[in-house]
Amino acid sequence: MSDVDDILLNFSPGSLTLLNAILAIVIFSVALDLRPSDFRRLVQTPRPLLTGLASQFLLLPVLTFGLVLLTQPRASIALGLMLVAACPGGNISNFITHRAGGNAALSVSMTAIATVSAIVMTPLNIAFWGSLYGPTREILEATRIDPVQVAITVLLMLVLPLILGVTLNGKRPDWAAKVRRPLQNLSMLIFVAFIVLALAANWSFFLAYAPLVAGLVVIHNSLALAGGYGLATLARLTPYDRRAVTIETGIQNSGLGLILIFSFFGGLGGMAVVAAFWGIWHAISGIALAALMNRTEAAR
Repeated sequence: MSDVDDILLNFSPGSLTLLNAILAIVIFSVALDLRPSDFRRLVQTPRPLLTGLASQFLLLPVLTFGLVLLTQPRASIALGLMLVAACPGGNISNFITHRAGGNAALSVSMTAIATVSAIVMTPLNIAFWGSLYGPTREILEATRIDPVQVAITVLLMLVLPLILGVTLNGKRPDWAAKVRRPLQNLSMLIFVAFIVLALAANWSFFLAYAPLVAGLVVIHNSLALAGGYGLATLARLTPYDRRAVTIETGIQNSGLGLILIFSFFGGLGGMAVVAAFWGIWHAISGIALAALMNRTEAAR
C-alpha cells in the first residue's frame, strides 16, 4: 500500500468547478433565511454569537493541535484535521440545530458570520497551526499556499452567495420564500450526490486509507462537540443557545475543505480522506446528538 502522504486523488478541474458552484448555491439557499435585522439583533445580544465564533475559530484549532501532538498522525492526515478545523460551520448545522430543539436562528446567523470571518480566519488558522507542527510545515512550504488566494476562494464560494441571499430576502421576501425550501433541498441533494460520486471515483483509495483516519475523525468531532458545549456552559448561555453553539462547533464545512484541498494541495490523499470522512461522520454524529437533545425541551 502506498504512503497516504504521496497519494493524489482523482478530481478533474471540471469537477472542482462544479463543486464550487454547488457549494455557492448551498450557501445562497441558507442565506435566504436571513435578513439584515438578524445581524442587528445579534449586535444587541452578542454573547451567544461571540461564544460560537470563539469556539469555532479559537478553541477548535487549539483542540485539534493538541490531538495532533498527542497522536502524531501522518503529515497529510494532520494537516487535513487542521484544515477542517479552520473551516467555518457547515450549512447542515442549521437543520440539525432545529432538530435538536436549539436556537436555529442563532445557528443560521453564526453560520453566516463565521462564513464572512472565514475570509481571514481560515487561511490564518491553516498557516498558523500548520506551521507549528514540523511535518505539516513541510507540506505548507512545499505547496507555498497563498493566504490571499485562499481568502479569495472563500469570498467567491461563500461570502458572495451569502450577501446575495440576504439582499434578496431583504428586498424581495416573497421571491425568497418561494425558492428557499426547494433550493435548499435540491442543492443539498446535488451536493450529497456529488460527494458520493467523487468517493466512488476514488473508492479503492478511500477504503485503503479510511481506517487510518476513522478513529481520529471520530475523536476530533467529539472534541469539537464537547468543546462547543463546554465553552457555551462557561459563557453561561441558556440551554437553548448552548445547543446551537455545540452543534455549530461540531459541524464543519467539509465541502469548503475539499475545495481548498483540491485547489491548493493537489488533492493530497490524507487531507482529502479526512475531509471526506468528516463530511460523512459529522452528519451522523450531529443527527444522533440532535435526537438525544430533543428528548427534553431546552430552557430559553
